[in-house]
Amino acid sequence: MSLVEQINKQNVPQHIAIIMDGNGRWAKQQGENRIYGHYEGVNSVRAVVEAAGEVGVKYITLYAFSTENWNRPKEEVDALMELLVSTISAETPQLNKKNVRLQAIGNLNSLPPACLEELNESIELTSKNTGLTLVLALSYSAKWELIDAVKQIATQVKNGSLAIEDISEKHFEQGLCTKNIPDPELMIRTSGEHRISNFLLWQLAYAEFYFTEKLWPDFRKDDLYEAILNYQNRERRFGKTSEQLTQP
Repeated sequence: MSLVEQINKQNVPQHIAIIMDGNGRWAKQQGENRIYGHYEGVNSVRAVVEAAGEVGVKYITLYAFSTENWNRPKEEVDALMELLVSTISAETPQLNKKNVRLQAIGNLNSLPPACLEELNESIELTSKNTGLTLVLALSYSAKWELIDAVKQIATQVKNGSLAIEDISEKHFEQGLCTKNIPDPELMIRTSGEHRISNFLLWQLAYAEFYFTEKLWPDFRKDDLYEAILNYQNRERRFGKTSEQLTQP
């Protein structure tokens, strides 16, 4: 029986977040520069989006570019922005064909104008699609997001529209980039690193973590299926006991 046939489609995580790590190391292993690894990583994105849609995942969030990535060598940053523009432009027809909706989170106004324009155009062109939602985290930092949410709450308190004693998780979540997106149930990180690197710190509070040694350009459909199967073999208690979960 194939891996995809083993998946219980009644228990598929509705939202999977992925830290796509290892492009540079993969390229080095091939004797190429880091940019080559980023280009090859696009094939993995394509495969994962297709696989997720086939098994019924509703949201995939990809950590595509962090605020810290702006500190990389200018040549690499420029190439990444070029790749982002060209990939979004080239893939939009396929996203529409597969009924995939594109969204983005992060400090998007910090992106180069051409990149932001292409991104917004693709978001608009796919906005009517009703299948999988592909969320790109671009110029994203969870710390930046949390501080921005606090600022929004502070503004409401200052102008008198919100009392301090009424502040709740709901108010906080409304200030996040993901306010209209359910929290991830599964977070995958490739390349053997075991950290979340300033990614969705609030939203991953109850997510299951799955780490794999595979470098991102080698990650394909079966690797996603393995992660989902691993998730399905875990007990998600949300603070309760195992006995409570089995009680009618």
